[in-house]
Amino acid sequence: MSANIVTTLPLGPLDPERTELLLRVVEGLEPSTLQWLSGFAAGVAHERASGRSGVSLPAGPVVAPAARTEPTARLTIVYGSQTGNSKRIAERLGRAAEAAGLAARVYAAGNYPVKDLARERMLVLVVSTQGDGDPPDDARGLIEFLQSRRAPQLEQLAFSVLALGDSSYPKFCETGKQVDVRLAALGARRLVDRADCDVDYDTLANAWLDRVVTGARDTLGGSSQSATITRLRAAPVEPQFSREQPFAAEVVANHSLTGRGATREVRHLEISLAGSGLTYAPGDALGVWHENPPVVVGEVLQALHLDGEQSVELDGAAKPLREWLTTGRELTRLTRPFLTQQAERSQDARLADVLQPGHETDLRHTLRDLQVVDVLQRHPGEWDAKSFVQALRPLVPRLYSIASSQEAVGEEAHLTVALVDYELDRKRRMGAASAFLASLQGDQAKARVFVEQNERFRLPADTSRDVIMIGPGTGVAPFRGFVQHREAQGATGRNWLFFGARHFQSEFLYQTEWQDAVKRGVLSRCDLAFSRDRSIAREYVQDRLRRVGKDLYSWLENGAYLYVCGDAEKMAPDVNAALIDIVTTHSGKGRDDADAYVRRLADDRRYLRDVY
Repeated sequence: MSANIVTTLPLGPLDPERTELLLRVVEGLEPSTLQWLSGFAAGVAHERASGRSGVSLPAGPVVAPAARTEPTARLTIVYGSQTGNSKRIAERLGRAAEAAGLAARVYAAGNYPVKDLARERMLVLVVSTQGDGDPPDDARGLIEFLQSRRAPQLEQLAFSVLALGDSSYPKFCETGKQVDVRLAALGARRLVDRADCDVDYDTLANAWLDRVVTGARDTLGGSSQSATITRLRAAPVEPQFSREQPFAAEVVANHSLTGRGATREVRHLEISLAGSGLTYAPGDALGVWHENPPVVVGEVLQALHLDGEQSVELDGAAKPLREWLTTGRELTRLTRPFLTQQAERSQDARLADVLQPGHETDLRHTLRDLQVVDVLQRHPGEWDAKSFVQALRPLVPRLYSIASSQEAVGEEAHLTVALVDYELDRKRRMGAASAFLASLQGDQAKARVFVEQNERFRLPADTSRDVIMIGPGTGVAPFRGFVQHREAQGATGRNWLFFGARHFQSEFLYQTEWQDAVKRGVLSRCDLAFSRDRSIAREYVQDRLRRVGKDLYSWLENGAYLYVCGDAEKMAPDVNAALIDIVTTHSGKGRDDADAYVRRLADDRRYLRDVY
């Protein structure tokens, strides 16, 4: 078989979960091992066709594999993705390489065999940064290997890095920057200089992609043969609706989950997907294209002293300024580039100081707490309409964990949405997307939506496995879908939920559903932590984990899968620390060995996180 044959798995008689399990088994295996597996499967089929029930399993490949040889000239593409953007770009690069006649293989970072690194000739990494400079979960192992003393010298390697990030965070594209510097320190040379992409990444990413393909073709030499894009997964049927072409979905229910006295309002939405053909699996997200509230647009126009009806032409499109600000640009999320321009236009030293080295804490608070209108009002500067629109980040959809299983709700997707609603300078400030979703009520309420797959956050294919779910606040959303799905499957594994909030009376999300699930035996255990209801020290989910640590460790030792969803900045690290404490206390291991135990759970995909 030629090395240039595309390795894909067509849709067949297996259900999606068995297909996914099979793909996990074969991903990354050598050709000789795959050939042995093919022969083994043929043997099983022959035995069963002959009416014999037993099949002996040979110790290894029937034919000894040939000695490893240096790989043929090829482009290896590795992506580390938290929300799917890096994956999309990496696969787009793979297709472009194929079209250019290049041999290529595409890997998720968590699946890349690091033993191959010393023999690579050309490596491209597309990697995002989450939170305050952290790598995506699926890239942690690869990055730790690169930073370790075990990383080989790479004088033979040409590489390029595309860094994805969010300039509303101080450590913009930090992961990509670190990888780029480290590969160069190991002796590798840059094929194309690193590109740092913000949330609106398309233009810069496409230009970088073109340079990489050109550079790789000039170095490796293209051919007229078909190139390889090694994606060991079922080739899906492209849906009619997508991020670029969302579905106008009817909102059939929208009500509050929280009571009087809640820290913030949380709403439950039920969105009809009827007629869309959209499907999702537990763990996936629903993307929502929102609009900025009219009151926010009005305040911005007032602060700028600009006419909202004046036409602004940009990228070949001419629209009224008000329309650009309503549907085309972010008004509730600040970016460092916008602050830099506002500081120049306002000539306000206070704003300029925030952007200087040594003021990272002030910058973090500014980006987190202020909106565009706040900066315009505090640090006035003169703008023309076109320059202002160009300075703002294009509006991007928001992703919400789906809080339902289609096995239970059919052609619907349920969301659990916390309203961003606070007061600043005696003025009310709201999050654009959450306020938009909260307003979608009545017979004509619709939202433009699409499904964003999250392959990193899947239930075990083996339904006899136990599942531990840790989801304080709205982090509980996907676990509602998990429990619904496990019940519909008839899963025999146990389900254990940890939920936390401030107040039991007003913030116990889906309280009656969880209580009913416990009563029916669908939920084996439900541990709660309400931090503001105690007269003594506050208790959070990580504290509750430690209190039941013996049982938790026993579940893990028996093969349980553990899931965490919610806040990436504080909750997720605190939970991780609690897990290490639990293993240290109940296993007799030292802390370093306990830390390694928790890391192995992640490497084995039994400790999965969806944090933001």
